[in-house]
Amino acid sequence: MAKFVLAGKANCPWYAKAELLADSLVRSLPSFRIHKISILPDEWEKWLEDVCDKNEWSHQESPIIWRELVNQGGKGMLVGGLQDFLSHCEIYYNVKSDMSPELMTSIAAENLQTKINVLAEEALRLSLIKPLHIWISSALNPTSDILIPRLLSPEVFPQASVINIHLLDLRGTLEELNSLKMETEDLALPLLYQTTVHTDLEKAFQDADVILLLDEWWSEDVSGTKEGERRKEISDQYTVYGQLINTRARRDVKVVVSSGDFAHLRCCVLMSNASSIDSRQFVVMATQLQNEARAVIAKKLNVNDSDVHDVIVWGNVSREFYVDLQMARVYNYDGAIRGPRFYFQEVDLVLHDRKWLEAALHEIVRNRRTDVSSKTGRTAAMSAANGMLMLLKAWNSPSPSEGLLSVGVICSEQYSLPEGIVLSVPVTFADGMWSIFTDVTMGDELQDRLEMSAKQVEQERDIGKPLML
Repeated sequence: MAKFVLAGKANCPWYAKAELLADSLVRSLPSFRIHKISILPDEWEKWLEDVCDKNEWSHQESPIIWRELVNQGGKGMLVGGLQDFLSHCEIYYNVKSDMSPELMTSIAAENLQTKINVLAEEALRLSLIKPLHIWISSALNPTSDILIPRLLSPEVFPQASVINIHLLDLRGTLEELNSLKMETEDLALPLLYQTTVHTDLEKAFQDADVILLLDEWWSEDVSGTKEGERRKEISDQYTVYGQLINTRARRDVKVVVSSGDFAHLRCCVLMSNASSIDSRQFVVMATQLQNEARAVIAKKLNVNDSDVHDVIVWGNVSREFYVDLQMARVYNYDGAIRGPRFYFQEVDLVLHDRKWLEAALHEIVRNRRTDVSSKTGRTAAMSAANGMLMLLKAWNSPSPSEGLLSVGVICSEQYSLPEGIVLSVPVTFADGMWSIFTDVTMGDELQDRLEMSAKQVEQERDIGKPLML
């Protein structure tokens, strides 16, 4: 099979003559194939230089014609310009071209107008595509491997027609990020429109609709005298993040901070440096800790993890938090009273081991993630990804969320806390917005715990205050 590539300036008469001759050969020879490349006049020289450099050819005029070695592979074989192509066709196919100069000029003008129209149509088509831009920082975190495939789902972003994934990792290499990009593209998911990689902040958070901050690289050695240095390092980094989000992200961007070390400090610094964006758009993911608490309670009650609902995590998920069971429900509990699958009982009424609740529950929940990591040799990536997805589904769903989610949000006014403090509290979602669930009993003990958590976050925040604008 003979396959020829014809490339030339869109307004070139010689390209038009070669094109018509090739068309006639296609009609008369079943095995003759052509591929045409029409280039705008002002782009031709650069395009020709790049093609010749890539293939180690020497050619300076329009058109350029080469033959693809379809059955052999490798680079194409250069034929040359118009006269070389005419000679080739006459020798091999006994075909000549008697095209008049007037017709050549007319077709060249038509080719140029057609090229302009095609580019305009493509520009219009692209303008109609409105991708949802999702930025993932510390994208080489193992959580990304589980998170990315499920982000590209209508279940998580029901309003998105297509999604652009932007992978940012300041400590990773371009090679590592390109490997993750390739793996993402290999998913071949219909929502994925484009994947980009970034190892610096040059374009970070540009046009962001959703920002997922998985940064946990500072979690190594935060003990003793190192802790203050880590806090300042985090404040410095997140000050820059906040300023970039303020100037580059969309006004309705949704920013989710992972529940690693100093999660509430990170969120507070972001908000302080992104003054043009509503502080309600910044949240800390406490759903991972909430699910871990559900799993611990489910094991104690000998039910499935999914049978336990509405456990509340209050406070600072990175340090001092409180697991509250006042709204918690359990289904399918094998107790004195049983009912159909929709029947539930209050956890407080069926979990009678008060000593375990007071002395052991919080310690087990606090150490659960560490226990998983020590036994598996890796981070708890699955639970982190699942917690992030639970939050995003509820936040983006057009329907009100079912049950309560624990989320770190700004809650100073509701609980008489210092201004700008972010703590984990129970929330519900509706119409893309969260609301603090207030139908709970706020006793003195719970209020004291919240104030203690707020004081911790305030102390952490003060370390980086000079940098916060």
